[in-house]
Amino acid sequence: MELKRNSWLLYALSLVFILLVWGRGDNVFGWAAYNAAFYVVLPLAVGYLLGFKPRELGFQLGNREGYKWFAVLFLLSIPISLYGTRVPEMKNYYPIFAYSNWIDFLLKELAVGAIMFAHEAFYRGILLFPLAKKNEWLAILAQDVPYTLVHIGKPGIEILYAFFAGIVFAKMDLKGKSFLPSFLLHWFGSVLFDVMCILL
Repeated sequence: MELKRNSWLLYALSLVFILLVWGRGDNVFGWAAYNAAFYVVLPLAVGYLLGFKPRELGFQLGNREGYKWFAVLFLLSIPISLYGTRVPEMKNYYPIFAYSNWIDFLLKELAVGAIMFAHEAFYRGILLFPLAKKNEWLAILAQDVPYTLVHIGKPGIEILYAFFAGIVFAKMDLKGKSFLPSFLLHWFGSVLFDVMCILL
C-alpha cells in the first residue's frame, strides 16, 4: 500500500516538473542543462526521498530483451525517417538548432542526446516503472499522455507519432527493465533524421 501511495505521489510531483520545463530557449546547451535538472536530478531526488532506488525507476543497464527491440525498431525507423524528409513541415523544423559546421552540428547533437536522455529517464523511467508494478497499461498511458502533450508546438504529424512511440517505447523498456533502449532509439533516430534532413 505504501509503495502504491508513493508511486502516485511521485507521479503527481513529476507532473509539476513537466510544467517547469514546458518552454525552452533557443540555446540547445542551456536547454539540455535545464532538462537534466528538472527531468532527472530533481525527480530522482524526490523519488529517493519517497523510498525509491534508482533501479526501481529504470536507472540500470537492463537485459538483452530491450536492446533486441531497440535494434529492430531502429531498423524500422529508417524508412519512416525517409518518409519524414518528404514532409515539408518536418524538414523545415529539423534540425532544431542552427549550426555553423559539422563540429558544431555534432556538439549540438550531443546536447540533444542529453535532452533525450532526460526525457526518457523521466517518462519511461521515473513515471513508468513505479506505476507499472501495480498496473502496466495504466502506467503506460500515465506516462504517454504528458509525453504526447509536450510535443504540442512541433509539426502536427509528430504529435500523433509521439503518442504511438510513447506506448512502444514503454513496452520495450518494461521488457528490458531499463529506459536506456528507448533513449538510444530516440537519440539515434533523431540524429539519423537530422542528417537525412540536411543531406536529402
